[in-house]
Amino acid sequence: MANHQKDFLFVLIKSLSKSEKRQFKIFASRLETSSNTKFIELFNVLDKSEVYEEKLILKSGIIKKVQLSNLKSYLYKQILVSIRLNIPSQNIRYQLREQIDFAAILYNKGLYKQSLKILDKTKILALENDEKLMAYEIVEFEKLIESQYITRSIQGRADELVIQAKELNYRNTISSKLSNLSLQLYGIMLKTGYVKSDEEYTYIDDYFNKHISRFDEKKFGFREKYWFYNANLWRSFLVQDFLSCYKYALKWVTLFYDNPSMIHLNPVFFLKGNHYLLESLYMLKYKSKFKKYLLLLEDTIKDSHFPVNDNIASLSFLYLYNNKLNYHILEGTFAEGEYLIPEVLGKLKIHTDHLDEHHEMLFYYKFASIYFGNEKYTDCIFYLEKIINNKNLSMREDLMCFARLLCLIAHYELGKDYYLENQLKNTYKFLIKMNDLHEVQKEIIKFLKNLNSIYPTDIKKEFVKMRTRFIELEKNTYEKRAFLYLDIISWLESKIENRKISDIIKEKAKLNNR
Repeated sequence: MANHQKDFLFVLIKSLSKSEKRQFKIFASRLETSSNTKFIELFNVLDKSEVYEEKLILKSGIIKKVQLSNLKSYLYKQILVSIRLNIPSQNIRYQLREQIDFAAILYNKGLYKQSLKILDKTKILALENDEKLMAYEIVEFEKLIESQYITRSIQGRADELVIQAKELNYRNTISSKLSNLSLQLYGIMLKTGYVKSDEEYTYIDDYFNKHISRFDEKKFGFREKYWFYNANLWRSFLVQDFLSCYKYALKWVTLFYDNPSMIHLNPVFFLKGNHYLLESLYMLKYKSKFKKYLLLLEDTIKDSHFPVNDNIASLSFLYLYNNKLNYHILEGTFAEGEYLIPEVLGKLKIHTDHLDEHHEMLFYYKFASIYFGNEKYTDCIFYLEKIINNKNLSMREDLMCFARLLCLIAHYELGKDYYLENQLKNTYKFLIKMNDLHEVQKEIIKFLKNLNSIYPTDIKKEFVKMRTRFIELEKNTYEKRAFLYLDIISWLESKIENRKISDIIKEKAKLNNR
C-alpha cells in the first residue's frame, strides 16, 4: 500500500472527485475578486502534487512559511463548505439538518409560526426515517418556542410536546445504553481478544447479562433492535459462540432487508452486518449460506439505488473481496481464487487513504493462504513476510502469530532447513512476548522442531500422531479459533496421504454439504 499522507488538507484534496474540484473552484471564485488568490493557488499546487512536500509549496512563492498554517486552515474550511453546499438532496440527514437551520433562522427573525411549521414537517420526516435524535432536538426546539411565545398554534400543544419528548427521550436512552454496551464489548475485544478460559467466559457473560437484562426486545424500534443485535453479536464473538454470532448477524441483516429504506440511510451499518454474517458463516463452514449471502451482498452493492461515496466504496471493496477470498479458502478452490489477488492489489491502491494497515495485512494473509493452498510457497512467504516485518500491528497480534506459524510450514515445504531453525526460535520468542502461546501454537512449534531429528521412515507416523493430537485440540472451545486461521489438520492429512492440500479441503467441503 502507498505511504499514507499525514497532512489532512492534502488527503482531503486528493479525495475530491473531478466534479467536486470544479464546484470548489466556482465556489472559490465567488469569494474573491481574482482567481489567482493565494488559497486557490495553494489548492492548485497540492492538487497537482503526488506527495505532500512543504518545501515545494514554499519554493513556488505562493506564501511565506509563517503564513502557511493559517492559509491551509482557511483552504481546508472552504473546501468543506463547498462540499456541504453541493451535497446530494436525497441525503435525509442533510435535509433534516438544513430544515432545522432554516427554522432557526426564522425563529431568530421573530417569525415563530413559520418556524414551527417547518419544524413540524421536519419532525414527521425524521420519525419516518427513524432519526429519533433529530426528532428529539426538534421537539425541544418546539418547546422553546411554545414556552416563550403565545403562538396559539394548537390547543393542548404543551401536553402533546411533553408526551413526544418523554417517548423520544426514552427510546434514545435505550439506543444510547445499547450502543455503549456494544462499544464496551468491542473495546474488550481489542484489549484482551477472545476469551481464553472459563473464568474469562464467566466474566464476559456476567458483564453482558448485567447490562442487557433490563431491556425488552419486543418494545424496540429499528434503531434499538440494531444496537441490541450489535451488542449480542460482540458478546458472541468474544466467547467464540459462532452459532450465536450467525443468529444475531442474520437478525441484523434481515432487519435491513425488511426495511429497505434503512439500507440507503445507514449503508455502513448494513455493510458491517453483512460482513459479520459472512464471517460467522465462514467460522461455521456453512458454505451454501455463505455463497447465498455473498451474492446477495454483491447484488445489493451493484444496485443503482445503493448509496455511493468514498467511504462506502472502500468498505464495499473491503468486505466484498475479503469474503470472496474467504469463499475460495473455505471451498479449497485456491487455484480458482488466484485471479482475485491482482484485482485486490489494484483496488488497494485506489482505496489506500481510506483503509488502515490492519486491513491491508489481513488481505496479505488471505493471499498467503491462497498461495499456500496452491503450493506456491515462495509467493506465500513473500506476503507473510510483509506481515511479519510490519511494526505497526499491535492491535492484531493474532494475525502476526499465525503469519509466523504459516511461514514456518511454508519454509518446511520448501526444504529450507537452514532457515527453519532460526524462524522457530524467533517465532517462539514472539509468542512468549505476546502472551498468546496456546496449546495449538506450542504443538506446532514442537512438531516442526522435532521433524529434523526424525528418521525419514518415521515421519509419516509422526504426522499421524500429530493429526490425532490436533483433532482433540480442535474440540476445545478456546483452541478452535486457531484452526480457522491455519488448517493444520488438512495439511497433516495431505502429508499422510501424499496428496494436495487443496484436494483434501475440497473433499471436506463436499462432505460438509450445508
